[in-house]
Amino acid sequence: QVQLGESGGGLVQAGGSLRLSCAASGRTVSIGTMGWFRQAPEKEREFVAAIRWNSGNTFYSDSVKDRFTISRDNAKNTVSLQMNSLKPEDTAVYYCAARRGNIVQATMTYEYDYWGQGTQVTVSS
Repeated sequence: QVQLGESGGGLVQAGGSLRLSCAASGRTVSIGTMGWFRQAPEKEREFVAAIRWNSGNTFYSDSVKDRFTISRDNAKNTVSLQMNSLKPEDTAVYYCAARRGNIVQATMTYEYDYWGQGTQVTVSS
């Protein structure tokens, strides 16, 4: 089993930045890919970004590409999401997720095996 814990959410004005972090513990050797998803009120959970644990290859949704950057620190078992140029439509609960598979273009929730509890990001206009 893998346990995930997010931190770094909060309230920010449009155009601002936030950095989310996710710490992984437990059987981290089984992790192939880690990702971030988000869920706005009354909307389905959607893919944001993913990173292959060993190679560092990344993949982004079109809505955040060029604004968000996902990175990982293998030594600390953490993955981060740097969010710049934030927009009100980025407001959501952000979830960290991990999967055993290595395909970084995994964008569906069912492809991930482990989930964090989520952290709220609110962008005011």
